[in-house]
Amino acid sequence: MRSALVTGGTGRVGSAIASRLERDGWKVLAAGRADGDVSNVEQARVLVDRAVGELGGLDLLVNAAGEGFAPKPVEKLTEADWDAAFGATAKGSFFVTQAAAPHLRASGGCVLMIEDVAAYAPWPSFAAHSAAKAAQAMLTRVLARALAPEVRVCGIAPGPVAVEPEQEQRRAAETLLGRVGSPEDVADAVVYLTGASFVTGTTLVVDGGRLLQSVAGLGP
Repeated sequence: MRSALVTGGTGRVGSAIASRLERDGWKVLAAGRADGDVSNVEQARVLVDRAVGELGGLDLLVNAAGEGFAPKPVEKLTEADWDAAFGATAKGSFFVTQAAAPHLRASGGCVLMIEDVAAYAPWPSFAAHSAAKAAQAMLTRVLARALAPEVRVCGIAPGPVAVEPEQEQRRAAETLLGRVGSPEDVADAVVYLTGASFVTGTTLVVDGGRLLQSVAGLGP
């Protein structure tokens, strides 16, 4: 039985990923904040050791942990806002992957970064979040080279897939498909990439065409 660690595994997207993997027969540790702060290097290592011990190895790491997704004007952004955004998203993704790498090399495993279309579009109201996600997207590519050929590293960049009901109409209008997605759409992408053995170092955008609309001038 294959084994997976999902950081941010208690959030809306992370829990959907964990549930889908479990339905497909994976052993999963869905780690939330109560399981450790992945922006702390030692706690990141402890979490990986725990996952390997409880699961009997590691075949898949999904870096879905993140903080700092809150709108704020650039002029009012604080150092604490910046550190929160980069802590779990960029620093956490790197050090959890670093700790997991020997186990993933042994299993011929895979790392999936849950990025965001914000990594590829300038959103002034989410400057720290966009910058942190851009850093994570670069890690997808850097780590794909660093861990090849034993380990594949890919990204998934969701668009509007975890939207509050009162925002659905507005967010749907931002996509080419005219509707919002769901966390399960991201989980579907995870399943695809776990089996796509000739895919590494690239990002699958799951946004209903939202990113193309951003290029056309729409954005938060």
